[in-house]
Amino acid sequence: MLQHVFIVSDGTGRTAQQSLKAALVQFEFVEVEPFLRPNVRTEHQVLEIIDEADKINGLIIHTLVSRKLRHLILRKGRLHNVRTIDLMGPLLAQLSHHFENTPTEKPGIFHKLNKAYFQRIEAIEFALRHDDGQHVEELDKANIVLLGVSRTFKTPLSVYMAYKGWRVANIPIILGFPIPDIVFKLPPERIFCLTTFPSRLVRLRKVRDAHLGGLTGNYSELLHVQEELNYANRIFRLYTDWTVINVTNKPIEEISSEILTDIRKKGGIT
Repeated sequence: MLQHVFIVSDGTGRTAQQSLKAALVQFEFVEVEPFLRPNVRTEHQVLEIIDEADKINGLIIHTLVSRKLRHLILRKGRLHNVRTIDLMGPLLAQLSHHFENTPTEKPGIFHKLNKAYFQRIEAIEFALRHDDGQHVEELDKANIVLLGVSRTFKTPLSVYMAYKGWRVANIPIILGFPIPDIVFKLPPERIFCLTTFPSRLVRLRKVRDAHLGGLTGNYSELLHVQEELNYANRIFRLYTDWTVINVTNKPIEEISSEILTDIRKKGGIT
């Protein structure tokens, strides 16, 4: 399968080209079509490249010196689910740290230049801390809140999106139990409701039931599953500003892509 790689630079792009060429030696069976984008100096140029890469599922590697543009390409790449590789930022950060000096003479540049790394670590820690309804008092800090009954992929989706830098919390919907009040106070564009078909959910729960030695009671019985999904869907229908996603037979990547598409349409998170 042909892979598309955008080489982005505020100069000639020769450094990034050479780095890519050296790395591709290790991938002899991968066919790559490079797209060179030199002399990138403005936010408009960055946004155009992100749009190009998004349309053809391209990868972006860049050697942008401007911290502002590096942060922009990081944010917009994340929002459009476009993977970006910063070749210059980590090098500048390590040099600044080693020399104990920075071009801008501002403290904290080491953290700022490594924003992608720290953002990912913090997001993963956030997802684990706020898994399965934990610490609901902190939900206002989440970029995305997932609602759904058991086995609708809330946890794996939370971790997957956290790896991309999103702060994700998930809340289980349990038959007969109310949703925490704080959820209704959150901006509706942050709420994503996960649902599925009863027959599919029964199959998933039977696997879990077998793994636990058949000790889950009526957890995987069709009637109970139907009642639980109906209960959840009634809640979802009451709040029309929330986004409902049917996760049946969808991989985590596709569900994540649907969420990001909805976020871009609503323009609620950057």
